[in-house]
Parts: sequence; structure tokens; C-alpha cells
Amino acid sequence: MKKNNPYKGVIVPMISPLNDDLSVDKQAVKKIVRNFLKYDVAPFIAGTTGEASSLSFQQKLDLVQATVEVAKGNAIIYAGISSNCLPETIDMAKSFADAGADVLVANVPSYYPLTDVQAAKYCEQLADISPIPLIFYNITATTGYSIPLELVEKLSYHPNVVGLKDSERDEERLDQALDLWRDREDFVHLIGWAAMSGYALKNGSDGIVPSTGNYTPELYAELYAQALRGNWAEVDQLQQLTNSLGALYQKNRTLGESLAALKVIMNERDLCGTQVMPPIYRMEQTAEEAYRQEVNAFLATSNL
Repeated sequence: MKKNNPYKGVIVPMISPLNDDLSVDKQAVKKIVRNFLKYDVAPFIAGTTGEASSLSFQQKLDLVQATVEVAKGNAIIYAGISSNCLPETIDMAKSFADAGADVLVANVPSYYPLTDVQAAKYCEQLADISPIPLIFYNITATTGYSIPLELVEKLSYHPNVVGLKDSERDEERLDQALDLWRDREDFVHLIGWAAMSGYALKNGSDGIVPSTGNYTPELYAELYAQALRGNWAEVDQLQQLTNSLGALYQKNRTLGESLAALKVIMNERDLCGTQVMPPIYRMEQTAEEAYRQEVNAFLATSNL
């Protein structure tokens, strides 16, 4: 972990709280972000957990603006700009930077299958136009494409590119990435595979990006703090606990179903409502009622 690089620590891919009319619930955004700030946790807006692929430009801008109101100067604000339309991505980059985001985060487009040559050209073009620091985001599960580490290594020397957030579940790739960048003070590796947070930190990753941190930011803050101290037994215990909390909404669910379930948990913690953005939909009422009982029983036994 780098000592002098600011892009590190716990960065939570924030859910996008919505009102019933699908507008952004700005008060819920502020409540969630304030909860992050209590534990020195940074928000990542408009990522996968934030349903970014389904949100409009204006919804994303509303999320950024509401976050900036409470977090600017208190945490680094990461904002996703991914889109299948390059001009829209460029417009988001400029607008979100103007609105106060500190770092932009982008994955490759996810509709047309990409060749490595196409991906390289796209990433280089985006890096060239980025008005503020840019982190690339590798998430094969949604894009269908794994950004080659050789390409990331080349991009890592671009003056606008400061890191990689990698959510691909490949331990060999993770080890190779850490070998490349653990000693690079100017480039960070952020692990988006939450179940490997402790392993990644122990072996040189700079930060963790756990969706479960939406409702338990304090546990990931403690996991990171223990990693900084080299208390790996404590890290392992926290890893096991947070893994079980992640399974509470992810196990046996599709990605979309898990996001709807996550919002139910957030609602139980009085942080936001349960509205999600189509094509994701809320749980059916009977299923939701049963799930709430499951959640409360589990959290009670976990003393959370």
C-alpha cells in the first residue's frame, strides 16, 4: 500500500437511492455518504452497484451533485462515467468534473465484443480527454471483456491515469497485477472482488471496493485499519464476517436481484427506500417480507 498516494483505502460502490418516481433521492444520498464519512470511507458513485448502466445522464449528475454537497473536502469522490456511447462518456467526464468529482472511473463498453486493439484505442482516447484523474475498471462479468494487464501497464504511464479497479475473479491475474504495481507510487490497484480484500491488501493492493460496505462501512474500515497494522488474524476474522454479510444479499441471486435485496437491507437500516431502476425491479411483497425477517435475524445474531 502506498503511503503518499491519495487513491487508496476503503471506497464503497454506492447504491443509487431512488424515489418512487425514479428521481434520485438526494436526501438519502446525503444520509448514506455521511455514514461513510464517519468511518473515513470514500464514495464511488454510478458504478455497477449504483445501477449505472440503467441511469440517465441527469440521474448520475444528480448523484454526483448531492454527494459533493456533503463529501467535498472530506473524502475523495469517485464518479463512474461508463457508457456504450463515447460522446456521452466524454460529456459525463466534463460535467462530473465540473460538479466536483475528484476521480473518474470507466470500464470499456459492454455491447459489442471488443478486440484488444479496439479496447486499447478506446482507453487511450478516454485517457487523453479526461479532465481529472482517471481509473480504469475491469469487470468482465458485465462487459464480457477482460482488460489485458499488458494494456493496463501501458496505460499506467499516461499522465491522466492513476489506477485500476479490478473486479475479475481470477487469483492468478490478481497476483500478476500486484507484482506489476505494488511498488508503483504513482499507480494504484483497487480490488473489487470483496471476498479477496484481505488477501489483496496483504499482498500489496492499495484499496478495497466492497458493495457490502453500503450498510457496514465500519467493518471494512476496521479491516483496512488492521491490514495497515499487519494484524492479519484480525483481518481474516473480518473477512469471514463481511463475506457472510455479502452472501446475505448475493447468494443464489443474479446481480440485479442482489441489488434489489441490498436496498431492502439499506431500508431496514433506515438509509434509503427500496426502489430500483428498471430492468431491475423490487422484490414481490411476500418475498420481501420473508427476506426482511431473514435479514433482521441474521444481523441480530451478528450483533450488527
